[in-house]
Amino acid sequence: MQQNADSVPSPGPDPGRTPEEAVRPARWRRGAGWLATSVAVLVVLVALGAPHRPGQFTWTTLVRLPLEGLVLAAVLLALPVRARRPVAVLAGVTLGLLVVLKAADLGFGSTLGRPFDLVLDWALVDETFFLVSGSVGRAGAVAVAVGAVLLAGGLLATLTWAVLRLARLLADHPGRARRTLAALVVVWLVTAATGFRIVPGVPVADAAASTLVGAHAAQVQARLRDRAVFAGEVDADPYRNASGDELLTALRGRDVVVAFVESYGRDAVQEEEFANVGVVLDQGQRRLTGAGYGTRSAFLTSPTTGGGSWLAHATLLSGLWIDNDQRHRALLASDRTTLGGAFRRAGWRTVGVMPAANQPWPEGSFYGYEQFYDEYSLGYRGPRFGFAPMPDQYTLSVFQQRERTDRDRRPVMAELALVSSHSPWTHIPRLVDWDALGDGRVFRDATERNSSKQPRAGYRRSIEYTLGALISYVQRYGDDDLVLILVGDHQPAPVVIGQDASRDVPISIVTRDPAVLDRITGWGWPDGLRPAPDAPVWRMDTFRDRFLAAFSPGLDPPAAVAEPAR
Repeated sequence: MQQNADSVPSPGPDPGRTPEEAVRPARWRRGAGWLATSVAVLVVLVALGAPHRPGQFTWTTLVRLPLEGLVLAAVLLALPVRARRPVAVLAGVTLGLLVVLKAADLGFGSTLGRPFDLVLDWALVDETFFLVSGSVGRAGAVAVAVGAVLLAGGLLATLTWAVLRLARLLADHPGRARRTLAALVVVWLVTAATGFRIVPGVPVADAAASTLVGAHAAQVQARLRDRAVFAGEVDADPYRNASGDELLTALRGRDVVVAFVESYGRDAVQEEEFANVGVVLDQGQRRLTGAGYGTRSAFLTSPTTGGGSWLAHATLLSGLWIDNDQRHRALLASDRTTLGGAFRRAGWRTVGVMPAANQPWPEGSFYGYEQFYDEYSLGYRGPRFGFAPMPDQYTLSVFQQRERTDRDRRPVMAELALVSSHSPWTHIPRLVDWDALGDGRVFRDATERNSSKQPRAGYRRSIEYTLGALISYVQRYGDDDLVLILVGDHQPAPVVIGQDASRDVPISIVTRDPAVLDRITGWGWPDGLRPAPDAPVWRMDTFRDRFLAAFSPGLDPPAAVAEPAR
């Protein structure tokens, strides 16, 4: 006879286990569940409360009650069951992207002294990869890139899991969740109204995530508006129609060399830790004075810090404030008169020397250069020095041999990018005898490692090297016709000089011709290769007009040239 299912006896307790052993797995599962929930809460709080500026990354910044977390909990509680999961997934992905944005802001703040630009900074991915390759090799750079992608994916997955876990918690305990949320809202309002802080400087009531998103949204709008503003600035060019016969008449017959020194900033000549840079400059000044050279120095305020050298080059040479790639691209598409273009119009042979350029460089034609030397055309066969493909002394030597040795030639105007002082400052060349340079292989035995592993020490040594190479070049190859403009492109990264450093860079003019220095007497620049702390400070974009006005006496100077230096 078929037995009724209800009459089947239920299995009794496992005769081999005690009651305590029987309930232990259930307790373990509950404990693991609460642990996972606690981790999910902590992950969300860290994502919302983590800082996005260098110098703020301490545990105290997490002693906050984020408004965005309360809003998220309220939304999840209010949603119907069917809509709760997709909204939680969307919220988790959004939180993951917020953390990625904060990480980008931290990275850019540490290296470039500014937040990540959502519109323009994607173009720097290739530059970053190249910089990392110079430090750890191409394979290492690929590994770093893959690791970064995997880390970003892991963040998105982790935060999505965390929000889903919280959504489940709220759904399982709706009554208790509403009461807890109401209490937390009251706490937030009271602490916001009173400014209450558990840790000094860290308010409990926090809405930093919303502020960050709002700041980046405003940044995007500003970039869009700036296109029209910059178009008007490009068109206002007082030297566009100046003839070659009127331009630069006070420099006729002179070779003018504009040497940009990578990461050469005010701190290098003023901070006590970098005092030996001042010693190099002072000793070099005495040697140059003994050889009949006069020098004048001051400061320019660069549009960038920590990187973006091309922005500084464009600013000084064009007379426009180029502080982002959007402006840079618009400038290159214009017919703006650059210093190189003005010299070429006036009859100089114009040359660009960019030893770190290893791809086509269409900027050369915009800057008015007849001849362009990149990494491959300079013929170097020695070792690399981190980012720098070759030492600055070699670059200067090849420029001298190819452009300044022929007596039957036009005067030369050249822009040189000296890059031995580019980060990461792990390998620094030593000066060698100019006659022994050859194709650069001599530098295999003329390399100094930054054994301290401290970027500040490596930075100091690299600046000393490049300045020493320039001073030695003037001593060896300088003549009555040389006018050297030595200028920094930007300060080094904030990780070296701190977040509050200025953007000022030194600039010096070196020449044997007293008439050249007489033309700039009104600038108020003091004597010496090392600018005095109270030396004039100009915005870098004012240099073009002031320079052209000083050495083109037949032209009426633009009104802006009459503005006093700050």
